[in-house]
Amino acid sequence: MCGATEGGLSLDGIDVKKEAIVQGQVVRDGSPVGNAYVRLLDRTGEFTAEVPTSATGHFRFFAGDGEWTLRTLAPKSDPVDKRVVASVGSVAEVVVAL
Repeated sequence: MCGATEGGLSLDGIDVKKEAIVQGQVVRDGSPVGNAYVRLLDRTGEFTAEVPTSATGHFRFFAGDGEWTLRTLAPKSDPVDKRVVASVGSVAEVVVAL
């Protein structure tokens, strides 16, 4: 059985062996931040995709192999950049603390 950590996003129905997944949660002082936006930027800083966080602060991207930057934008916070490496066959779990 395939699944994320307790309270995280489920991987049911996703063939992790064929995907490079970047997912995680945005938190402030340990509490989830809903309605934030997480951008996926390539190695050169070029915008690739953007998703809103869920009410529980979670987000997910299906990315290509390589180095990426997650840029998180949320009310009452400066933008936060976090580097992540994605690779097919694995899930990069990220916590972004504002």
